[in-house]
Amino acid sequence: MKEKFKIALAQISCKCGDKTANIKKIQKLVSKAKEQAADLVIFPELSLTGYVVRDQIYELAETIPGPSTKIIEGITRKAKMHAIFGMPELSEKTQATVYNSATLMGPDGFIGKYRKMYLPTHSVFEEKRYFRPGYQTAVFDTKLGKIGLIICYDIFFPEVSRLARLTGAQLIVCISASPAVRKAFFEALTTARAIENTAFLAYVNLVGIEDGLQFWGGSRLIGPNGKILAQAKYDEEDFVTCDVDYADIRPVETFVPTLKDLRPELFDKLKEAAENL
Repeated sequence: MKEKFKIALAQISCKCGDKTANIKKIQKLVSKAKEQAADLVIFPELSLTGYVVRDQIYELAETIPGPSTKIIEGITRKAKMHAIFGMPELSEKTQATVYNSATLMGPDGFIGKYRKMYLPTHSVFEEKRYFRPGYQTAVFDTKLGKIGLIICYDIFFPEVSRLARLTGAQLIVCISASPAVRKAFFEALTTARAIENTAFLAYVNLVGIEDGLQFWGGSRLIGPNGKILAQAKYDEEDFVTCDVDYADIRPVETFVPTLKDLRPELFDKLKEAAENL
């Protein structure tokens, strides 16, 4: 396992409904990440299809593994890279049950997937109309250490990141399709999740305008002390790289011992209170 490695934040705009065009962009940026000696490249939420596709989602969704993941698997194998991207996942058991999923590929192929647990259905969002929520957190043991995956609105619920950290994640990756109206929230919450879990947090957001909805970008890598180590531009496509060094976790965890000081009995009370909300 590598203790120190480089990640690339691939902040892109997508062509809605055009998987072929989006895969070409993914391939180009995987190659760019390889040229810049990155070990992992991260793309936004639903980067395979675009975010605002509405009922077209049922035609675009695929199983994981499936045709598109097989293509991207070939890309990461050839480049000997890790890559994370978002896509609509079709259930293998039904014909129209779809999940908002993140997929992790590695130099040896498919590693795993995560299904978004919290689906915003308010203001401009209508995810519950199209997606079924996931029910499990996801942490994968890779050559780059243990990587936890979350998606966008999940960051508003600290228990998702906390469980990923307690399962061993040293790097938590949040892929996102956040519109500009939520910019301040995500800037605060991404920092909070890194600090409270003494972990690295990589946030990669969509950019561009889809059917009048503007995505703000601002992708970033945050260290376990809450420091922003790298940040992409606002409101335009960007590609930035930065080193992750797991050795930086120990001194922070020693002097900000949030994990040591956890009170597990409070989780039982949280469950009871939430059930009676």
